[in-house]
Order: sequence, then structure tokens, then C-alpha cells
Amino acid sequence: MLRSSVKAARRVVAGLVSVVALGAAAQALAEPALWKIQDQDSTIYLFGTVHVLRPETQWRSAKLDSALKLADELVLEVVGADDMAVMQPLIMKYGIDPATPLSKKLAAADWEKTKTYGQEMGVPPAAIEAFRPWMAAITLAMAPMVKAGFDPKKGVEQVLTAELKADGKGVGQLETAEQQIRFFADLPAADEVLLLKSTLDEVEEGPAKLDAMVKAWAAGDVKGLEGQFITEMRAKYKPLYSTLIVTRNTAWADQLKTKLDGKGVSFVAVGAGHLVGPDSVQTLLGKRGIKVERVQ
Repeated sequence: MLRSSVKAARRVVAGLVSVVALGAAAQALAEPALWKIQDQDSTIYLFGTVHVLRPETQWRSAKLDSALKLADELVLEVVGADDMAVMQPLIMKYGIDPATPLSKKLAAADWEKTKTYGQEMGVPPAAIEAFRPWMAAITLAMAPMVKAGFDPKKGVEQVLTAELKADGKGVGQLETAEQQIRFFADLPAADEVLLLKSTLDEVEEGPAKLDAMVKAWAAGDVKGLEGQFITEMRAKYKPLYSTLIVTRNTAWADQLKTKLDGKGVSFVAVGAGHLVGPDSVQTLLGKRGIKVERVQ
């Protein structure tokens, strides 16, 4: 929906909950990368997003606003990721394991860290014991972002959704909330634990590291983003990379190819990590004979 020794996959978690942040002083002029594909009667804009921002962060540009004005619809990874009525039943189904306490799945030292960080973030040990490792990882990753001043309500998707809905435009999705959660919930048990261990390694450093990462996003530095999101995971953790990046990008490229056969203008906003690297959505579209042009 794995940092330090597996930090790249940990940043994919940031793609599900969208744990990403940027200080207001990080850039004077924001120009996040924007791409376009089109044929005679269809245009699709591709925009990489971050999901949690400081309220004062500036990320809009004239080209981005022009593309949004032209769009007939907004297409996100998933609709309803910030709606507890949608997410709570899925979390109970896929994120909670009352039969086997989390402490039994972890080494003693990792459980002590999990318990300590959980208590610091307001999650009592009795509650976190019921979490599956992937759910604990997401919870512990998100909490310091909020504590440091990042607002989930100010993420790119939330802003764009409110704006386009106000303009009477439709909002669609590339995958369901259940599909997205199951990319994490269906990980092999060892990879789930590894996800949590990597989160524990970097909980305290999270905000500063994510600030640095988003500087690359704000500047449109695609190579920098590739280094932040993709490189280590692809080299060292191929099964995770295949599941969380390649599988999803492949499905999205197929959906966009089909959408291009229709008519109108779509603005597609997905996590920035999916639009960088050798298996990016753009690369996979190119392999399907679709030309992708960068416009910002």
C-alpha cells in the first residue's frame, strides 16, 4: 500500500498512507514533474503526488493549474483512503490479528522498540499487540509526521479531490481500498516483519529524511526521486519491489492504455515513486507503444 537497510520499501508505505512532507522554505518555486500522453481525442496528464504536507507548503504551478483546468476528471490510486467509514472495516479485517500477539512475531528487542515508540505516540501496548506487523509499521511511521506538524488533510490528493469536486468534475480510482491494503496484508510473513523492523530503525529520523526526499519532488528532480524511492529496494529486495511497484505500475499502465482509447482529458495523480525508475508507469506505457511527454 522498508527503509534503512530496507528504506526504499518503507517509503512505499509512505505511498499507502502517504507519509511525505516538505518545509515551506525548501523551495522558492515549486515545479513537480508533470507528464502528458495523448491521441486525437484523449489527453492524460500524469502527476506524482505526496500525501501529507505541512500546511504552509507551496506546490502549485501555472502548468499544473492549467492541466487541472482542462481536466474532465481526476483519477487517484484509490478513493476513500482518508475515509474511516471505508478504511476501518478493512483495517479490522486485514490489519488486526487477535489470535497471535505482535510480540510473538518479533525479536524481543524489536518488540521493546515497538512498545516504546507506540506509547510515545499514544498507542498503548495492549492495542499494538493486536496489530499485524504491516499495520504497526504504518502506524509508527505516520505518527511522527503528524507530531512534527504535517497535516494529512493538506496532502496533494485531498486538495485536488476537493477542488475538482467543487468544479463538478468526477473522481475515479486505479485500484480499490481493499486491493491497496492487500498489497501489504498479503506480503509473506518475513517481509511484513522486515517492514516493521525498518520502520523502527528510522522513526526518529523520519521527518527530516522525508523533507529531504520531497525537495527532489518539488524541484522535479526525477533522478533524485528514483534514488530516494526505488534504487535500494530494486537491488536488495526484489520480491517487495515486484509486488509494491512493478505489479501495480503494470496494472495502471494497462488501465491508462485503455483510457486513452476513450475521449476527454484525465488528470491522473499517483504516488511520485510510481513515476520514476526503470519500471515507472511512463516506461511501461512506452513498452505499449504510447509516447509520454514531460511538460513540466
